[in-house]
Amino acid sequence: MTINSFNPQSTDEVHWRRTAAERPKASVLSEDIEVDFAIVGGGLTGCRTAIGLAEEGATVAVLDTMEIGWGASGRSGGQCNPIWRATPEELVKKFGKQQANRLIETTLGSADALFHDIGKYDVDCDAEQNGWVQAAHCKSAKKRLISLGEAWNKAGAPIEFLGKEQTQERCGSPEYGFSLFHQKGGHVQPLSLTYGYARAAERLGAQLFESSKVTAMNRVGGQWHLKTAQGRVVAKQVILTTNAYTNGLWPGLQQTFFPMVSIALATEPLSAELQQQVLPNAVTIADTRRAIYFARYDRDRRLIFGCVGSTDQAAALGGLGRLRNGLHRVFPQLRQSKIETAWAGRIAVTTEMMPHLHEPAPGVLAAVGFSGRGIAMTSVMGRALARKAMGAQDNTLPFPVTPVSPIPLHWGTKKLLPLGAPAMSFRDKLDTLIDGF
Repeated sequence: MTINSFNPQSTDEVHWRRTAAERPKASVLSEDIEVDFAIVGGGLTGCRTAIGLAEEGATVAVLDTMEIGWGASGRSGGQCNPIWRATPEELVKKFGKQQANRLIETTLGSADALFHDIGKYDVDCDAEQNGWVQAAHCKSAKKRLISLGEAWNKAGAPIEFLGKEQTQERCGSPEYGFSLFHQKGGHVQPLSLTYGYARAAERLGAQLFESSKVTAMNRVGGQWHLKTAQGRVVAKQVILTTNAYTNGLWPGLQQTFFPMVSIALATEPLSAELQQQVLPNAVTIADTRRAIYFARYDRDRRLIFGCVGSTDQAAALGGLGRLRNGLHRVFPQLRQSKIETAWAGRIAVTTEMMPHLHEPAPGVLAAVGFSGRGIAMTSVMGRALARKAMGAQDNTLPFPVTPVSPIPLHWGTKKLLPLGAPAMSFRDKLDTLIDGF
């Protein structure tokens, strides 16, 4: 198949919308209401936070500019990757021993906690916890993975070290010479997970509002007033969970991360024979490239394959070519398989590659920057936000509470981001040429 014949049946149609579970019931805010907590952003973080608050008996309103799950939560690869890119020792150096230990302990249990939530709240999201292969694309990356795996093993993570033959046996790709196998990893249908959290929050009493963009928020007499086109919310506290689709509602918040892009495709459902060759046992995979390749199955055994993109259009700056080349390089068995659709979604990436929990003013919390670890860590953050909002002390939370601090020269760097994907892909090619297995 040549690049000119790589023609998905549709582009910029998010595959997850085709296979999603029942949508939650949400309406347009068309009146003035008063609640304990107003959550701005109806994605995974916002909906999981709403569950935690509603379980404590609080009144909650969730508001989204578009639809529940429209943003990153309904566009991601849906992989549950249960460790950070940093080692526990690096986390201790960055956050201090006590804070790092809380984060490490929470991280080690994050995958099991996610799948427990899915069962507890009866979420229909095609969840499978079959493990995650983290593969090295070159020899220097292998060294980094060995250090990472040894460090997290020491902390208690169940990680296996796989050589070339074992890696190919586990994931079905001849591309990699070494990998880590994370036993706790897995995958979900991310939009269905978001819908399931939203429905659970609604059952507990939370109100859900779509097409209800918050255009202003002001503190009046000890409460926050949030204005939309047709209504207003008065709340004791506001929680901002807009992540990669954050706008200028709170000054400086969107300058605390870079809105990078992930693009993905969905193949046609694969035959039983191909399923035995590609990701047998339905594991997930992500590699160490700068323009990372990742893959997993959906419920109908389409292969979902992704990499780094440039803009909100998957095809921009050669995006479809990168997807096609990556798919065929990692899984040459799929050269004749048809592609049904391709799409794009934003990822909020911080300079530390770790999420931020902010308290920019009394009665205001914000969480952004999951940096490619959103499926497991948005749930962790949602639970943490609910606890913090209900009065938990900062020294009991897995994430440090920090002020909003914009990245220097953010505007200029952001303008260059679309060029990052082609540049990173070029560097990755050099890695495999110079330092490949």
